[in-house]
Amino acid sequence: MNTYDVIILGAGAAGLMCALTAGQRGRRVLLIDHLDQPGAKILISGGGRCNFTNLNTTADRFLSANPHFARSALGRYTQHDFIALVEKHGIAYHEKTLGQLFCDESAKNVVQMLLDECAAGGVDIRLSTHVRGVRHGGDFQVETAAATFTAPRLVLATGGPSIPKMGATGFAYDVARQFGLKIVEPRPALVPLTLGSETLETARALAGVAVEGLVSAGAGRFREAVLFTHRGLSGPAILQVSSYWRHREPVIIDLAPDADAFVFLKDRKRERPKAEVKTLLAELLPTRLAQAIAEELGLTGGIANLPDRTLEAVGKRINAWSFVPTGTEGFAKAEVTAGGVDTAGLSQKTLEATKVPGLHIIGEAVDVTGWLGGYNFQWAWSSGWAAGQAV
Repeated sequence: MNTYDVIILGAGAAGLMCALTAGQRGRRVLLIDHLDQPGAKILISGGGRCNFTNLNTTADRFLSANPHFARSALGRYTQHDFIALVEKHGIAYHEKTLGQLFCDESAKNVVQMLLDECAAGGVDIRLSTHVRGVRHGGDFQVETAAATFTAPRLVLATGGPSIPKMGATGFAYDVARQFGLKIVEPRPALVPLTLGSETLETARALAGVAVEGLVSAGAGRFREAVLFTHRGLSGPAILQVSSYWRHREPVIIDLAPDADAFVFLKDRKRERPKAEVKTLLAELLPTRLAQAIAEELGLTGGIANLPDRTLEAVGKRINAWSFVPTGTEGFAKAEVTAGGVDTAGLSQKTLEATKVPGLHIIGEAVDVTGWLGGYNFQWAWSSGWAAGQAV
C-alpha cells in the first residue's frame, strides 16, 4: 500500500515534529528524506549538544515580512511544551546563556527522542529516498525512484539552502512555486560578515581576537561577543545582526559598551599624561585590538601630545565604529535561511496554503527566521506541531 493520510517531505526538526504529532493523532504518516539519517542539522547544532530551544522565546524574536505570523504556532506549542517532552524522555539539559538550553550529553538524544515518538505514532520513515516529482490531482502524488506515494495532505519540511554540505537545497521553494505560492527572496542569516580591503587587513591581523560589543544593523541591536576572522567578523553579536543587515548598509559596533572612550581618554590625559594611547586603550579593549586601533589612527607618544579633538575621534572609533560589509560568507556558513515561502499565502494556525488545500509548509522553508540561540528550533517544533494537528 502506497496510500497515506499525509506525506511529509523532510526528516529534519520540523518534519519529525509534524510526523510524530500527526502519527499520534491516528494519521497514517509517510516521512521521506533524501539523506541517509534523520535530523542531520539537529546532530551538528550547538557543537553536537543541540541548542534545542530558548526560555525567552516570544514572537518578537523572529523576522518575517509578516512579523505577527509566528505568534499563533509559538503560542500554542511553546518552549515549555518541548521542554516537557525532553524531560519526559529523561534527557538531561542545562541553560548556557541568555535562555539557551542544551543537552548535557549529545544532540543524538533529541533525535532519538523524536524517532521514539514517531515510532509511537506508527510513522513510516523512508530515508535515502529522492523525490523525482510532486503532482496534485485530487490527492498529492509523490514520485520516487522506488514508487509513487499518494495522500490527501502533503507537508513541505525540507528547509532552506543554508549549509548545503548537509544536503540542504531550495527544493521546498521549487515545489511551492509549482503550486503558485510566492517566495520572499531567500538570503543567508546568522552568518559571518565579510569586509572590504580597507578594513579586512586589520581584521586579518586581529584574527582570533574576541571582544564584547554592542552591534547594530538595521533594526537589529545585540550585545554579545564579536570575533575577528581572516575574512571579516563573526561571533554571536555579528551572527545576530546579519539577519537584519542588508547590502550597502552600515554596521555600527560599540567596542567598549560600558565606557565612554572619549571621557576615559580625557581623564587619563589629565591623570597620566606620559602614558601611550595604546597602553591606555588596553584598559578598555584586548591588547591586540588596542594596538591595532592606535596604529590605524597613527597615535604615537604620550597622550599629553594629543588634542581633545583627536581623542574624540578615537572615542568615536571605539564607541561607534561604522563600516559597510562587502557581504556575508553565504549559505555555506549560514546557520539558517531568511526569507522563504511567503506567509501571506499560508494559514497562521495550520501552515496550510490558502489556495492549495492540503498543502502545508513548515519550519525553515517558511519566511520566519529566529534569533540565534534555539529560536529556530522552537519555530520548527511549533510549526511542525501546528501542521501535525491539522493534517
